[in-house]
Amino acid sequence: MDRKALVSRQTNETQIEIKFNIDGSGKADIDTGIGFFDHMLNSFARHGLFDLEIKAKGDLYVDCHHLIEDTGIVLGEAIKKAIGDKKSIKRYGSCILPMDEALVLCALDLSSRPYYVSNLNFKDETVGYFNTSMVKEFFYAVSYSAGMNLHFKMFSGENDHHIIECAFKSFAKALDATTIEDERIIDVLSTKGAL
Repeated sequence: MDRKALVSRQTNETQIEIKFNIDGSGKADIDTGIGFFDHMLNSFARHGLFDLEIKAKGDLYVDCHHLIEDTGIVLGEAIKKAIGDKKSIKRYGSCILPMDEALVLCALDLSSRPYYVSNLNFKDETVGYFNTSMVKEFFYAVSYSAGMNLHFKMFSGENDHHIIECAFKSFAKALDATTIEDERIIDVLSTKGAL
């Protein structure tokens, strides 16, 4: 099965197109106009071994909110579309990832029941031109668009850059683990028979 997706969204505030390949090699071509956000999305692709292309334009003269949130919505839709019927996938995944003083756990379930829980905490309002409050908005949007149960638990961290990068990389590793196909799983991993 070809596990790829192309999703676009156009509003009065943003224009976003995402190409996503679950079974990639970590290639990324990202352009959102926000350098730190590009860096995080590149890290997500590389460490999840996903191929990811994002072309995003938005009303950055207002602030970064619309563009980051809408990118999360479109990425979630692309993940959901690429996964397809969820047959034979492991469904659950987690990763505890260290980066210098920061340690973050990401755990997720591709249950089709969206939920977001996080205790990620930041000291500064911005990293570069990226507002740290947008970490929650981005991952909340991804979780609800993809229909996933997504949890972050921060065990330690002082540097906001490190904490955010831990979150993106641990999310990548956890998502990679959930989408691995297991030949022992004949249909979907649920007693309901559907996800």
